[in-house]
Amino acid sequence: MKNRLVALLLLFVFALSPAIAQQSSQKDKILPYPIHQKKLSNGLNIVTVPYNSPGLAAFYIVVRAGSREEVEKGKTGFAHFFEHMMFRGTEKYSTEDYGDIMKAMGAAANANTSIDRTVYHMTGNAEMLDKMFEIEADRFQNLKYSEHDFKTEAGAVKGEYTKNSASPYQQLYEKLVSTAFKNHTYSHTTMGFFEDVVDMPNQYDYSLTFFDRFYRPEYTTIVVVGDVTPERVNNLAQQYFGDWKRGTYKPEIPKEPKQTETRYAHVKQQGFPPYLSLNFKGPAFSDKDKDLPALSILSTILFAENSDLYRKLVVDEQKARFIAGGPQFSRDPNLISVAASLLKAEDMQYVKDEIMKTLNEAKTKPIDAKKIEDTKSRIKYSFAMSMDSPDAIANSLARFIWLSGDPESLNNIYSVFDTITAQDLMNVVKKYFTPQTMTVGTIAPTDKSPVK
Repeated sequence: MKNRLVALLLLFVFALSPAIAQQSSQKDKILPYPIHQKKLSNGLNIVTVPYNSPGLAAFYIVVRAGSREEVEKGKTGFAHFFEHMMFRGTEKYSTEDYGDIMKAMGAAANANTSIDRTVYHMTGNAEMLDKMFEIEADRFQNLKYSEHDFKTEAGAVKGEYTKNSASPYQQLYEKLVSTAFKNHTYSHTTMGFFEDVVDMPNQYDYSLTFFDRFYRPEYTTIVVVGDVTPERVNNLAQQYFGDWKRGTYKPEIPKEPKQTETRYAHVKQQGFPPYLSLNFKGPAFSDKDKDLPALSILSTILFAENSDLYRKLVVDEQKARFIAGGPQFSRDPNLISVAASLLKAEDMQYVKDEIMKTLNEAKTKPIDAKKIEDTKSRIKYSFAMSMDSPDAIANSLARFIWLSGDPESLNNIYSVFDTITAQDLMNVVKKYFTPQTMTVGTIAPTDKSPVK
């Protein structure tokens, strides 16, 4: 009898051990909720995170196609264009029908585009998850629009571009990326080059080609977070997206040659706050390499509101309104930026010199270990505290999906943060903050950039 009880106890322990192991391993991750993934045979990835939000679910669709994928000359701005066009309706559901369904779910659908992706999202009634799947599957697979509708939307995109380009900050950003990048598609903004936006109404046939290339399952991940189960989500994905045909197109993203000298991008603007940005070539995203976490920690220590430089230039000397800096997380190597809004344009050279002085000191002077640990804790605590809703969790997962294709990159990259040392910070300062890889951006009332 005793042996039998021992055997049953062992059997019980072994049965529980996978669950215990999962809970234990989950505690070591920045996201305390298990990420369930399933890939359909057509390449569509399904990500589910059950979260205690009774009756509520966030539904995200990540398309890993942004302005980065716009490799053909004269054909920029189409990733952003489809962010608009996808709300034009289908034969089954008109724009009005789509809006009515959103109201019935207590939801509002929206989308946004960036250099590496387009994201479609809604948060609504979890009991109507099947309807979410149905209407999204319909427009992703059956979007149809006339040439007239296309030209109407292209005109709206041009209007948006014109409105945005009135901002000196947007003007500088366009000049900055086109100056910093000579070959890579990061040289144009998400909106596209102006001449391409103007010509877009004449590109109806190409729009069909773009949609056919990128709105395919292999480019797409569905993320559902909230009052759901992986079984239900996977079954609905198979039901509504299982017959979606895989595509064949793969763009060749041009490589950016090594930058060997300082470049300058300048916007002349009277009566506008002088603005300075120093932009260095940085690394591509990796959830294993130390460089991006080290750069994030370094930038926080050197340029955040509690930094010595901020106190000197903003609080004590009152030369600047603000200073901020950090690396951009992107699929390919992008920029690490340090920016300052100044009170007087004549102080721009001084502020630039003080920023460079701070960076050069960090190449040889180790940063205090306690300050590094405190900064790590603040970064991680801030993120962990923000994970308080299905939408917040889905949005964070979407970010890492478009960067690497794998939502677990979120947990992986934060585990790398824990390993960063003072030597790692010194290494990245020496590696990336060099004048040869810098592009200086300025807004000032002068004809040329007032800094050297």
